[in-house]
Amino acid sequence: MAPAFLILNGKKASEPTIRDAVTQLRDEGINLQVRVTWEFGDCHRFIKEAIAARCSTLIVGGGDGSLNEAVNSLMQFSADQRPPLAVLPLGTANDFATSVGIPQEPEAALRLALTATAHPIDLACVNQQHYFINMATGGFGTRITTETPEKLKSALGGASYILHGLLRMDRLKPDSCTITSEQWQWQGDALVIAVGNGRIAGGGQRLCPTALINDQQLALTIITAQEVLPSLLHALTRDDENPNIINQRASEFTLTSEHTMTFNLDGEPYSGTRFHFNVLGEAIRFRLPSPCTLLG
Repeated sequence: MAPAFLILNGKKASEPTIRDAVTQLRDEGINLQVRVTWEFGDCHRFIKEAIAARCSTLIVGGGDGSLNEAVNSLMQFSADQRPPLAVLPLGTANDFATSVGIPQEPEAALRLALTATAHPIDLACVNQQHYFINMATGGFGTRITTETPEKLKSALGGASYILHGLLRMDRLKPDSCTITSEQWQWQGDALVIAVGNGRIAGGGQRLCPTALINDQQLALTIITAQEVLPSLLHALTRDDENPNIINQRASEFTLTSEHTMTFNLDGEPYSGTRFHFNVLGEAIRFRLPSPCTLLG
């Protein structure tokens, strides 16, 4: 029987619930290999090992950043080499895992990873070199998620982003930029820009509530700098239309700015003045629960 590989974030390797879950599955005869990361680059090395072993499933034990690292590693291999991907959610926010309905309890998440159907899903790409599975966010939200203290995240989880954001409302500054696609162009000042393959980011905030992970489209949400606080709260809590919130969909578009901007790609910061976003249809296979609201 082909092994399944669990690549586990080293910070979580000693948690008893994870050890107990792995032991239980092994006692049932499941060939589950565990590899623990110590530093950047370990994930790619373990993925190479898993592919060489023709693994049945590659399970990422970590948060959105760990999943992002695995996705970027997998895209260095040909499509026929990429094993089905799954996630054991162990991060602060676990935005992608939450949005697709992955259980938080380790044994339940691992059982789903080993038995669920592997669905073809899309990935997003920035400037033809950086991939993300869930969402890229720019503007005030990015500054908050990158500046939130680790101790606060450990204590409060996803709610820490909201609390830290409210404490830093004095730093609300819009980004002036231009966004173009084949059919559409927008220019102005944006407080928040979200490019969604998935729907939520920043600890559970619904920034792209209609996004699907298998429609070969990216959802774009722009919260403009008009009436800043009401628009921001509206975007996070309601689905009806607001003239200060722009929603578009496209398979690709380009954002340019005269000043350096930073986008948070599934938790990983990426800075520049030009960002070309495009979707890669059915780029990987992901083991998902049924039903899954992010599948069209």
